[in-house]
Amino acid sequence: MRHRIAVIGAGPAGLTFARVLHRHGHSATVFERDPAPDARPQGGALDLHKGLGQLAMSKAGLLAEFQALSRPEGQAMRILDTDGTVLRDWPPGPDEDANPEIDRGQLRDLLLGPLDVQWGRGVTEVVPGTPDGVLVRFADGRQETFDLVVGADGAWSRVRPAVSSVTPHYTGVTTVETSIDDVDTRHPGLARLIGDGSVAVYGVNRGVVAQRNSGGHVKVYAQFRVPLDWHTNPDGRAGVDTGLDAGLDAGLGGDIDTGSDAGPGPAGAEALRSRVLALFDGWSAPVLDLLHHGTAFVHRPLYVLPVGHTRAHVRGVTLLGDAAHLMPPLGLGANLAMLEGAELAEAVAAASGPDDLDKVVRAFEEQMGERAGKWAKFTTAGLERLVSPDPADAVALFDEVHAS
Repeated sequence: MRHRIAVIGAGPAGLTFARVLHRHGHSATVFERDPAPDARPQGGALDLHKGLGQLAMSKAGLLAEFQALSRPEGQAMRILDTDGTVLRDWPPGPDEDANPEIDRGQLRDLLLGPLDVQWGRGVTEVVPGTPDGVLVRFADGRQETFDLVVGADGAWSRVRPAVSSVTPHYTGVTTVETSIDDVDTRHPGLARLIGDGSVAVYGVNRGVVAQRNSGGHVKVYAQFRVPLDWHTNPDGRAGVDTGLDAGLDAGLGGDIDTGSDAGPGPAGAEALRSRVLALFDGWSAPVLDLLHHGTAFVHRPLYVLPVGHTRAHVRGVTLLGDAAHLMPPLGLGANLAMLEGAELAEAVAAASGPDDLDKVVRAFEEQMGERAGKWAKFTTAGLERLVSPDPADAVALFDEVHAS
């Protein structure tokens, strides 16, 4: 039986679901608010883990294509002290393939393939329980009904209110993102500092992470504990927690997707750069150069959903990834979301009728909730250690991960 299936969001989770479903001979329509695949930058590189994101690519029949595009050398990780001293340096082994990097844009293009994606179709509301199925209302005024609506539309999901009243809350940690282009030619010193993968520097309640992408492009993330409105405070420093009473896929070399795309204009970017630099006053010059040479500063406060929150099962509506369980970005979010998408697609493809479809979706949600709850606890504790009053705690976390 062919079900009418809508996927809301053309990110890694939604596209993986649709692509695996397509591989099993079933179709879904993907609706994405972006007007085109290249309408905006897709963010930093992702490291796909062998038992998570790579497994999802295998289920989609795309593992060989992923391996051809990915950068195993991007697994390299270096940690510095704030004075520039190298504390840890982990180059990947010659055959290391546990979590190679791939640019988000490359991954999206790979997953898109033959899929039916309707660009520029933002969703305003999802209404389950209508006589003809689940009603989806779009920003362009149109509406359609489906047997199953899969919400893969991220932190501020328009699908989530159909199944839960829970909303994301601010973690107390903000990331400011910037970029450096053509780093090998224009800034060879920084290229050597970053190496083939990522470099991270941690201080008291703050850190700087630089992640190499393809084509000499580098993403730089400054992260720190501040009030949510710190960047609009006229003082620029007032309210910033600098010390001992404090209480990111840039953290453990992974993905960043905070749910906030708001960025300042050119004048605002320079003001934001100045305020960020003030927070890292006294750090070594090469580390500060990562911020001095960056462009297009973007303010991204980190939001999460409560750890272990549950939602009622609603017939015809389900969620994937950040829409379901937004957690701190420590390199696991996209991996977990892609595997969820692949597993849900396999279950849906095997469903024989409406009642069976509801049964397999319910079973998937139970399995997903249990697994996501464990990872949410891990990443929440990890963020506390990465942006910590004691920088040694961040280094210890990396030691534990590399030893496991």
